[in-house]
Amino acid sequence: MPEIEDPVAFIRRETRVKPVPHAEEIRLHLADEAMDLWQKTEEELGELGLPPPFWAFAWAGGQGLARYILDTPDLVRGKRVVDFACGSGLVGIAAMLAGASACHAVDIDPFALVATSLNAAENGVTLTIETADITEAAVPQADLVICGDVFYDRAMADRVLPFLDRLLEAGTDVLVGDPGRSYLPKDRLEELAAYTVPVVGALEDNEIKRTGVYRLAKK
Repeated sequence: MPEIEDPVAFIRRETRVKPVPHAEEIRLHLADEAMDLWQKTEEELGELGLPPPFWAFAWAGGQGLARYILDTPDLVRGKRVVDFACGSGLVGIAAMLAGASACHAVDIDPFALVATSLNAAENGVTLTIETADITEAAVPQADLVICGDVFYDRAMADRVLPFLDRLLEAGTDVLVGDPGRSYLPKDRLEELAAYTVPVVGALEDNEIKRTGVYRLAKK
């Protein structure tokens, strides 16, 4: 099995630090040429079983959540937050900038957590990080769980929704950011805000996505 390249060096070489289009207060290490990086990581890392570089892009749901949190800081001020399937760490960073007492960022991709740490440092905040699938673990001790763009396929939705239901039963609020992907549980959502968000057209079906921020309701 080939060796995994130093992820810090890889991320710094393959991305540029630039503002998030819909939350310009935040700067992230983002892919400059979307498909080049996507294909590179699939070719170089795919045989190692590592997922595509979701961490290198500011996806629509995350941008919407970040904007809403920055504009509604009372939502997170003084609270313990979990950024579930954190990707770049965008939403967790927004929570810390808005005054959360702590944010724990979780993802199954170790590269995502490296990117999240670099991005947190770039924005002058600290997040704790964990590389894990927590969907079947004990629910985390948190006041709020935030998740952007997690309903992109059936397998993911089928895994995530029961976990989010357990959070709700434990009294933890859940916010979702999503541009209306196919497996979004629309009948369970209370819309809090809607935005028109610029996205990477090469990875989406459009360069602009209407993106909602929602509170998930109990069944």
